[in-house]
Amino acid sequence: MAINLKKGQGINLTKAAPKLRIVRVGIGWDITRVIGPCDLDVSAFVLKTVGGNPVCLSDEHFVFFNNLQSPEGFVTHTGDNRTGAGEGDDETLKVDLGVAPLDAVEVSFIVTMHEAAARRQHFGMVQNAYLKVYNDETGEVLADYDLDEEFAGQTAVQIGSLFRADGEWQFQAVGAGYQRELFDFVRGYGLDA
Repeated sequence: MAINLKKGQGINLTKAAPKLRIVRVGIGWDITRVIGPCDLDVSAFVLKTVGGNPVCLSDEHFVFFNNLQSPEGFVTHTGDNRTGAGEGDDETLKVDLGVAPLDAVEVSFIVTMHEAAARRQHFGMVQNAYLKVYNDETGEVLADYDLDEEFAGQTAVQIGSLFRADGEWQFQAVGAGYQRELFDFVRGYGLDA
């Protein structure tokens, strides 16, 4: 049975599913008709800690629509959905815990709106946004997080974080909104924009 997370809550995935190897993170949303075409993009940053700060392991550990897999296959993006149309998850990322780099302590999941400023769009125009964490091998939903917060004026959301603590994998629903573009997160995690 899935745990319904609220902002800031988490789940210990290692304890919830002891044989868990591949975590699938599915994200879905609906767009209101009044805003026209809207492209939400899900990205993952594989992070280590340097001087107490989260830093991306390398350029190749920034997984998004133009780099669909980290070098060792730890994180895989299954493809870009430019409309959010249809039922079910709109974009999906898979995390293979069995090949996690030794220095990886976190995978940060960020959702941004493509060309938000030029299109005058923000997350207040998005409805029914959610994140689901699955056991990819069984299809079981381990946790879900409905973004019922109001993100009017925000153009990016750190939706969640998968992290390793004391040798166990955990997931936390973050739900932090920002007025940023994707390159702002790229620079913030220590990569060249």
